Amino acid sequence: MAYAGLQMFMDKLKQIIDCNDIPLINDNPLILSERPQFQLLYQELDSVVQALSNIREDHRNSYELEKVRDLKKRFKDAAEEAQDTIDLYLSGLHFRNRRLSTRSDVFKISLDLEKVLKSIESIKVELMTINISNMKMDSSSRVDHVKTRSVAGTSYTRNPLGIKKPSEEIVVGLDRDAEIIRDKLTEDTKQLCVVSIVGMGGLGKTTLATKLFNDRFLKYHFHIRAWATVSQSYVRRDLLFQILVSIGVQEGLDQASDSQLREKLHKNLMGRRFLIVIDDIWSIDAWDDLKLFFPHDNTASRILLTTRLNEVALHVKPHGFVHSLHCLTEKESWKLLKQKVFHGDECPEPLIKPGMQIAKKCHGLPLSVAVMAGVLAEESTNQDLWEKIACTVSSYIVGDHKGCLETLALSYHHLPEHLKECFLYLGGFPEDFEFNVERLIWLSVAEGFIEEAENRSLEDTAKAYLMDLINRNLVIVAKRNVIGDVKACKLHDLVRELCLKKAKEERFFLKIDPPPLSSQLRRNILHRQRRVFTNQDVKILNIDHYTTTTARSLLYLSMVDTCSVDIITRSFVLLRVLDLRKCHLDAFPEELALLVHLRYLAISIRYSSEFPKSICKLWSLQTLILLNHYSPFISLPSELEDLLNLRHLWSNSVMRLPYIGKPMNLQSITRVTFEHGVNCFQEFFPIIKKLEFRCDKDVECHFESLSYLETLALYGPGSRRNHIWFPASLKKLTLLRCCLPWSDMSTIQSLPNLEVLKLNFNAFSGAHWDACEQKFPQLKLLKLDRLDIKHWKASSTSFPCLKQLLVWGCSYLEEIPREIGEIATLELISIGSIYRRSLVESIARIQQEQQDEGNDELKITVDGWDLSFYLSEDEGSESE
Repeated sequence: MAYAGLQMFMDKLKQIIDCNDIPLINDNPLILSERPQFQLLYQELDSVVQALSNIREDHRNSYELEKVRDLKKRFKDAAEEAQDTIDLYLSGLHFRNRRLSTRSDVFKISLDLEKVLKSIESIKVELMTINISNMKMDSSSRVDHVKTRSVAGTSYTRNPLGIKKPSEEIVVGLDRDAEIIRDKLTEDTKQLCVVSIVGMGGLGKTTLATKLFNDRFLKYHFHIRAWATVSQSYVRRDLLFQILVSIGVQEGLDQASDSQLREKLHKNLMGRRFLIVIDDIWSIDAWDDLKLFFPHDNTASRILLTTRLNEVALHVKPHGFVHSLHCLTEKESWKLLKQKVFHGDECPEPLIKPGMQIAKKCHGLPLSVAVMAGVLAEESTNQDLWEKIACTVSSYIVGDHKGCLETLALSYHHLPEHLKECFLYLGGFPEDFEFNVERLIWLSVAEGFIEEAENRSLEDTAKAYLMDLINRNLVIVAKRNVIGDVKACKLHDLVRELCLKKAKEERFFLKIDPPPLSSQLRRNILHRQRRVFTNQDVKILNIDHYTTTTARSLLYLSMVDTCSVDIITRSFVLLRVLDLRKCHLDAFPEELALLVHLRYLAISIRYSSEFPKSICKLWSLQTLILLNHYSPFISLPSELEDLLNLRHLWSNSVMRLPYIGKPMNLQSITRVTFEHGVNCFQEFFPIIKKLEFRCDKDVECHFESLSYLETLALYGPGSRRNHIWFPASLKKLTLLRCCLPWSDMSTIQSLPNLEVLKLNFNAFSGAHWDACEQKFPQLKLLKLDRLDIKHWKASSTSFPCLKQLLVWGCSYLEEIPREIGEIATLELISIGSIYRRSLVESIARIQQEQQDEGNDELKITVDGWDLSFYLSEDEGSESE
């Protein structure tokens, strides 16, 4: 059971019990009088969490397992009811403090938790009974239990003699992959090596492994070939059976013990060059057990693994090679579709256009192509049907219950509980949506999906969750930065369909898309629906004036001309997440201050830069995103300090921050200018990690005391300024209009963790930069943009880890130092507009020298064009 959302609620209870700094709570007699109830609820919730954590499900029988799961569900429902009750009570107090009328049947002046406390007490008693039973079981011998599991495992594949070796399939788009892996399988290395094929479900891992298993050359190269499929339930005995039968050993297997089976396998493999395919392995533990089966006797034997999980492949990697499969191109998808439907015959001309549309909509997943081929093969000459199917491809794929979705659903069911909510949440967003990782992390924290971990921030844990989903090949990386961090991600369309299907089954969220909602759907949203994603204004719900929903999240996903803020604040009073960036609002709505439970607020304003003080009453707010299309500046009120839970403050306009009188928990601030300068940051923003700061002319820039700061963007006044002091923790630094002398580069060069350095528009001034005596030990990206530099000197040791060099708009720069080309890690030199012929000649010389040394990996571009193409075009224009 995932306790992340519950933990956040319990933290909130703790604040109500212990904290007097919250505007809503300060000296409020109604709150103070109910603190004993808050305390009792907190203790009861904590005791059930402890009881649940002591449950050992692995030793329970099916009846007890079902009972535990039922108790967990009841506890989740009771905890949600407690949250709703308390939050409605707090909202009622908030409305009352603002002298707004409230409905007595919704907002209670007194707090009644008796019913929910009784439910929790009942659950606790039943859990204690189960735990006592569990303790008794732990004190007894578990031999019988182990035997039971072994017998069950044996009966799982009771007739191993029926196992069939893989047969040839129609294969498209895997020739290059097969060639790479074939070379790895046959390379001249005597020790036992492992090659892993990694990719999402349905991508063709097993197909590729089958192609290699049946390869004529590999049949000749290896003395013994065997195939075993692991799947999710790994049972050692089953695997030993499969491998032995695959190599022709059949006698006496049923009567043999596990150790005897292992001895038989070892004996048959010893001294021979073997290829063992282990298909669809799901766990590291399974591999650690399996690898002990195979002799290491320097016969150049190989093991070929297929897995959906990067972590399994990377665990094996110290002794092997990992190959990641990618989606088919549109051309390859169409080729595969034709072959599966027509089996080598020509596709009739009228079917080509709809057929190509169908192939395109399969989005490169071979499994989807196979499903569509099965549909089309029944009507291989019906043009009307093909055109109709071309418009509804996804419905056919999703409707194939035993095909694509069920294949992908294995990955979902294999997820740990704490990842399931994070995964399902992604399905609420539009098709082909590209998630900004930073915003997705903020949303995940606000939604309550992230569990607290010792010595790690919620944001770091959320990032680890996302990377886990990526490593499981359920989420696709769309963009990475030069240091390898994922900046954007997305879902394959079929994976998104899986999210939608599972979310509907579990009532995880509601999507409101055109056409208008039926009355039944309107009732659904009012019946304990927790999250709402909408492409329309909520007024289409026709919510009764007196209705209050229990929805906790409302996200507008597309532009709407009007936004009924009055309906939102009246009927969605329990919201934690509200994203109005796609709404056209003229000014900051004061009434948003009524949504006292908000953790995440994103808002876009067209005609005003006034920020209401009332928003600072939202004491639960963690993330505040302000889009202002009216003015380049937003003035924030001094009451901002009351947002004691605020972690991220983001705006597209410069935010003028007034005096802050007490420390805040801000981790990231963008485009801010502070009345009292940088020197106050350590006192008032002690854990700041990311900062974009605009400094005035006379402001001293002392950042060295900000020991958590990792990313800094500093915008200077555009005139010569004094020295800037940086913290050693800095990883990314952007400077603009600071007009520093190049001699100050020694300060930056000494930063031990700096990986990205961007010098924009007069960040440094002066014609000469001599970096020969400087060393930037970790720098991977260097950007020089619109500087007045003319001469640049460097040695190959100045930037030992550099991967990318970007030089844009430096119109006086005469050449790139030739030593830059000698950096072993360098992957890219990107030059913007060329103003001097000598600069072109210098990069052409670097490219030629590297090619002469056999380095064809270095890419050089000019104005976005490959250098060789740019030079040929340039020569052509001169000849004209």
